[in-house]
Amino acid sequence: MILLLKMCFIFGQQKVIVLDPGHGGTDSGAIGINNVLEKDVVLNVAKEIVVLNNTLFDDKFDIYSTRYTDTLTSLNDRGRLARALNADVFVSLHCNHSDNPNARGVEIYVSNWNTNYFEKAVWLAFNLQKDLNEKLGFETRGVKFANFQVIRETSDFMPSVLLELGFLSNGDESNYFQNPDSYCFLALAILECLIKNLDCYERIGG
Repeated sequence: MILLLKMCFIFGQQKVIVLDPGHGGTDSGAIGINNVLEKDVVLNVAKEIVVLNNTLFDDKFDIYSTRYTDTLTSLNDRGRLARALNADVFVSLHCNHSDNPNARGVEIYVSNWNTNYFEKAVWLAFNLQKDLNEKLGFETRGVKFANFQVIRETSDFMPSVLLELGFLSNGDESNYFQNPDSYCFLALAILECLIKNLDCYERIGG
């Protein structure tokens, strides 16, 4: 019983992060240059975030993913998981595509519903853009507002963002995502930003 209470205390101290690697299974998402698939890129980044959290940051967060393999999870189930876990942050990972091969850079979406977590989500989105620009050189395309289902159904319960990690239709960015080392760099930048922002939320009572 004492051990169980200790485990509950430790679990209670950890912030819960839900990662949402978009698409999966029969839904490849965007298909980029050299047939790089969005579903593979975002799953690899999510896996690296989990590994770095466990190894480099000694399980700083309790991290869950809406999928761990090449399977398709429904949009309803993605949001339902985050709500059931009472997550502190929800991060949906995607890649972009455009008919314009020169389109490039990171853009981050926040729900256009004005919820209790709206300001924290916007703050997180701006900081993610800033860090990805300064640490990895990604151009910033701005924080945008949309009614995407996964952020709409989580934004009432936690800061929720949808992160577009560059354009698979752009030669430079597509090549970047075909380098396995890139997943680690991306994962580290995202994880460090989450650590910084969740520690800030805690200090201000969020």
